[in-house]
Amino acid sequence: MNMVAIGFLASFLAGLMTSVGALPALLGRSVSQRLNDVLLGFAAGVMLSASFFSLLLPGMETAGKIYGGNMLPAAVAAAGVALGAAAMAAINEFVPHEHFFQGRQGPQARALARIWLFVIAITIHNAPEGLAVGVGFGGGDTAGGTTLAIGIGLQNLPEGLAVALALMSCDYSRLHSFAVASLTGLVEPLTGLAGAYAVSLSQLLLPWGLTFAAGAMIYVISHEIIPDTHRNGFEKEATLGLTIGLVVMMFLDVAIG
Repeated sequence: MNMVAIGFLASFLAGLMTSVGALPALLGRSVSQRLNDVLLGFAAGVMLSASFFSLLLPGMETAGKIYGGNMLPAAVAAAGVALGAAAMAAINEFVPHEHFFQGRQGPQARALARIWLFVIAITIHNAPEGLAVGVGFGGGDTAGGTTLAIGIGLQNLPEGLAVALALMSCDYSRLHSFAVASLTGLVEPLTGLAGAYAVSLSQLLLPWGLTFAAGAMIYVISHEIIPDTHRNGFEKEATLGLTIGLVVMMFLDVAIG
């Protein structure tokens, strides 16, 4: 298979881990709020490490090979991160959605059922993760793409569980909650395919794709995950989870990438 197809398949498998993570909710199992915040902190740590070690640094290195050893690679990286964060901010501003704890954001959409506003919010959250995996493979770096796929898959486990449990707390059935959590993971192969195809067209796009994905993920970490894990009085536990996730992802990047 070519790298675009591999990027699509890897992002699909990473997104599928959302369903695996939601399985305990389907079976009627639950976790404490403390453990939930630790697990989400772990997911944030994995994403944070991936943003820097698997996306931003390789993006700067690739830009250096293209533009030479001057300030231009740093400028490309800075612009890519800014564009990624700005894109996520714009989507949050102009696309109607509802977070479980932060409430409704974006324009009003009275015609949409609340469940679909939740789906849109989680889809927005997951989109940069699939993009990161796709870009990683689309640039031809199999080891780096594999590291990203494993890391994103790992952090999708607690996210899938958290989404399913949050839906159940809103009086949705176990099956409905599991199905919706699984559905939100399907955006990852779509954005993974888009990212892999885009950077495969030209090496000039690779540093932009890598740093754009990094900026988008950093925005999600700061705007959604960390605030949610720090609202229940378990900030220390969530920070411990973040540290463990960061270390695990950093180890994977060095060992595999």
